[in-house]
Amino acid sequence: MENNKFSELKNGVQEIIDFIANKNAKEANNKLVEVSEELDELLDFAEEDEDLIEISKYQVLLNQLHQKIIALDGQVTGTL
Repeated sequence: MENNKFSELKNGVQEIIDFIANKNAKEANNKLVEVSEELDELLDFAEEDEDLIEISKYQVLLNQLHQKIIALDGQVTGTL
């Protein structure tokens, strides 16, 4: 699998983290959906064990970021 596909995922994850840091839950969630779709596509075509391991790491990370977004969204909603 192309290494630059994982670079694109890494950049997408960094954008999500930046949105969370800026307390922008909506944009973070939108980017999370986009990156998740890219990850699903990579998973559909992955053949090497190394690729599957890398994909699983990103799945765990995206799940953790999703929990952060949910918590952030609750904080933002609670302060209004």
